[in-house]
Amino acid sequence: MPSSNSRRPLAVGVQLPEVEREVRWPELRQMAHLAEAVGFDSVWVGDHLLYRPESGPPTGPWEAWSLLAAIAAVTDRVQIGPLVAATSFHSPAMLAKKAATVDEISGGRLIVGLGAGWNRIEYDAFGFAYDRRASRFEEAFTIIRSLLREGRVDFAGEFYDATDCELVPPPRPGGPPLMVGSMGERMLQITMPHVDMWNGWFQWYGNRVDGLSSLLSKVDAACEQAGRDPAEVVRTVAVLVAPLEPEGRPTHGEQGGRVDPVTGPPGQIAETLAGFAGVGIGHLQLVLDPITVETIELCGEVLTALDA
Repeated sequence: MPSSNSRRPLAVGVQLPEVEREVRWPELRQMAHLAEAVGFDSVWVGDHLLYRPESGPPTGPWEAWSLLAAIAAVTDRVQIGPLVAATSFHSPAMLAKKAATVDEISGGRLIVGLGAGWNRIEYDAFGFAYDRRASRFEEAFTIIRSLLREGRVDFAGEFYDATDCELVPPPRPGGPPLMVGSMGERMLQITMPHVDMWNGWFQWYGNRVDGLSSLLSKVDAACEQAGRDPAEVVRTVAVLVAPLEPEGRPTHGEQGGRVDPVTGPPGQIAETLAGFAGVGIGHLQLVLDPITVETIELCGEVLTALDA
């Protein structure tokens, strides 16, 4: 998706707090307002339910789709989306209904990020099936994609049924853009024929531009296998950034080990971020350490430097 700022080499968003600490709605609302005010192009929320670290108390964010609806109602310009929504947490048709509703509230600013999930703790605690996640995702993705893009689906599968299902009121023509967050070969095979965007988490590529080559090659190969021009799929990546002294963001087993954040004065951070555009990235989601009102405000200087 294009940046709302035509001078910027790529769109830049920010993820609101997820595992870092417990944050209440008034602060989340303030962060969303501020992110829009300082020039971010998008605001993202994690779709998780429960983490139980080896030490310390359990953590988790607020429910993603409810939070997205609230953010949609209190912002005017930024794109919004889950980073990324686990299709396992809802019936696929209901997830499509939620997405169409949030997109309507936002005035067409939703990006529907989807994935198969990975954190077994929350699956077991909330009663969701953990096995055969890619196969379950494939059926769910068919239902969600069909409903958002065509407004209806008639599907009977091994895991999910959506019999003569339709979205009324209908979603916007063509539906909101679809994004997949995965590096799995099968997941890429399932999604690359259809998605508008792909997302990579910062731990997958070491949080450095020069670590992206193999991941982007996998996306290219999956597009070509599907008969698509790889340029049709917008590449997006999450980047861990510490505009202040980092506190050490907890990872809770997030598909990779600890990485060093991007640090430095605003101009230096902007220069690093601009390097992602040079390898074909079109949209960044900044994961800030720490994630506070102050660090979001500081990132305004980074965005100004990036625009220069």
